[in-house]
Amino acid sequence: MDMALEQYVRKKLREKDILLMTHTVLGYPSLEDSFRIIETMVKAGVDLIELQIPFLEPIADGPVIRHANHAALKQGVCVKDCLDVAEQAARSFDIPFLFMTYYNIPFCFGVSQFVSAMAQRGLVGAIIPDLPVEDGHDYLQAMRDHGLSPIRMFSPTTSDGRMKKISSSAQGFIYCVARKGITGADTIFSHDVALYLKRCRRVSGLPLAVGFGIKDRDHVEFLKGKADIAVIGTRTIREVEEKGVASVGEFIRGLRA
Repeated sequence: MDMALEQYVRKKLREKDILLMTHTVLGYPSLEDSFRIIETMVKAGVDLIELQIPFLEPIADGPVIRHANHAALKQGVCVKDCLDVAEQAARSFDIPFLFMTYYNIPFCFGVSQFVSAMAQRGLVGAIIPDLPVEDGHDYLQAMRDHGLSPIRMFSPTTSDGRMKKISSSAQGFIYCVARKGITGADTIFSHDVALYLKRCRRVSGLPLAVGFGIKDRDHVEFLKGKADIAVIGTRTIREVEEKGVASVGEFIRGLRA
């Protein structure tokens, strides 16, 4: 990727009314399958991909993604393995790839070394859901130094004042959690969600991504005109588990049909 993440998103939004970002846990079901899943998603037309580095206590994730994290770790998948697969993906496909993980991973790896490794391998940003806005100054500085986007998160319970503070340290886009809780549970896409996204739009000038509970075409359609990126995570992992890697492409294409 030769352009900044926000620039890429805004360029793509001139071509599409909403973008799709998918999620996969690296090393699940295997490292080889991870690359096949990524390839299948790209060929199906996704616009960005979030690559999760497995972690023992993924506190924001529901049972499906937790199981994928634990299974990958049980096979011995490590950060270096994830960096290698991410590099292969970033060098092979001309869409943005971001890491998603928990702060213990870059902290133990060495924050500046971790961010440098991301930049060297062609990633464009990272989502770290357990990093409060008050912390992680070394991480934010390293991301700025390397031209990478730290993705920050809003939730429906975040006050306007805190949203402004969060947005001030964000780049690329804002990840708007559609509801309080963990990934994978059902979300009711209702008037309340629409009002919440209006509030997010009013507070931040960055593009808005929405995740947690997006499972089908109707959910994606609901988000058109309210958000810029629909994030599909648990549902794609369940597709792999139930029907195999090839089914992921058909599922993703169906989201735009």
